[in-house]
Parts: sequence; C-alpha cells; structure tokens
Amino acid sequence: MSNTALLIVDALNDFFSKGSLPVPRAEEVIPPLNDVIVLARQKSWPRIPIRDWHPRTSSHFKPFGGEWNIHCVQNTHGAEFHPNLNLGPDCFIVSKGTRFGEQGYSGFEGTLSDGTLLGVFLKQVGITRVLIGGLATDYCVKATVLDALKHKLETIVLIDACRAVDVNPGDGDRAILEMKKAGAIISTTGEIIKLNS
Repeated sequence: MSNTALLIVDALNDFFSKGSLPVPRAEEVIPPLNDVIVLARQKSWPRIPIRDWHPRTSSHFKPFGGEWNIHCVQNTHGAEFHPNLNLGPDCFIVSKGTRFGEQGYSGFEGTLSDGTLLGVFLKQVGITRVLIGGLATDYCVKATVLDALKHKLETIVLIDACRAVDVNPGDGDRAILEMKKAGAIISTTGEIIKLNS
C-alpha cells in the first residue's frame, strides 16, 4: 500500500442540485474526482470517501438549534454518495456527525465502520500524504484539510474538485487562502495525474 491516500469529502446527494442543501455548481466536482479515483486505483492508494451520517435529530440542524437545513440523515437517499461518482467496492468509508451533539465538519472527527478514527487508520496503514477534494470548500473540506495538517500529513487540495457554499460571498476564496497559509498545497487533479503518470 502506498503512502498516499485520496480523501473524498461529502460527495453526497443532499449537497448536489436536487438535494436538501445544494452547493452551487457541485456537479462540477464529479469528473475530476472520477479522474483521480482512476489514478488512485492504478497506484493502489486507499480511497476514503467521507460522509455526513447524521441522526434524524441533530444539533447541527436548524430545528434543533443548528445552522443548517436537515441533510444527510443516516440510511436516506440524501446521505448516499452521488451515483455518478465511481468509487468502486473496495473503499474505506468514514462517517462523521453521527450523534446528536456532533457537528461533523472534519473527516478526522469521523470513524470507519469498526470505530477507528480516520487519523488513527491513516497512521496504521502508513499514510503520510493525502489528496483532498469534495464539498464544500469553505466548510467540510477546509476542516478536513486543517486537521490533516495538524496530523502532520502532507496535504494537497484538489481545487478543481472542490466547490464552496459561499454563504458569505468570497468564503470559498478565503478558505483556500486559509488552507494555503496553514501549509496545504493547492493543486489540481490534472497536475496530480501528470506528476504520477
């Protein structure tokens, strides 16, 4: 197994155009994510799709004092990965925000099916570099990237495979600057594929 892993953040139905919490232009992340998934398969890089997996009642949701519309409830269509995302069967799924009081922005708050925290799993399998793309740039991608850096991982943001919510205009751009300032490398799927082909 390689020292690189691909983390795909929240490419879930509820964050696309027909979902309960759509991210503008979210559909545009699917082709570049699929391209880098092909590379990850070729290189035997672990593919780690990260998902919101909220209970029906969560402090993350507006009806219970949170910030967001209800989304990505466990075992619903909205919490499923986008059908055009070619994940394949041999992925390591990480679930986050699984309890009432958990906000679940960062993938590093999540666990694999056996309860292993993402950061622990990456260390166990010898990962030192992560590629990160998905939704949304200014929330879960940013939180995951910043936590990856705290775990001393070389962290590459696949900027063409991310889209922002932009609740406030420019949030996405500010998130990119914050990630870069913290030490993340800003790249594209095309550049990564070229460097590794």
